[in-house]
Amino acid sequence: MMWRKSSRSDNSGSCVEVRNTLTELRDSKSTSATLRGDVRRLAQAIKEGRL
Repeated sequence: MMWRKSSRSDNSGSCVEVRNTLTELRDSKSTSATLRGDVRRLAQAIKEGRL
């Protein structure tokens, strides 16, 4: 599967990319480190101020 990033991202490289139906997340500048898990729950925790 291919990595995707938001169409709202600019070319500065300050973004995250997702793949595999939102179960993998990585920094577009440091592509060797990958977070695997429930990215939707991670986003919800950030929105709620729990992280």
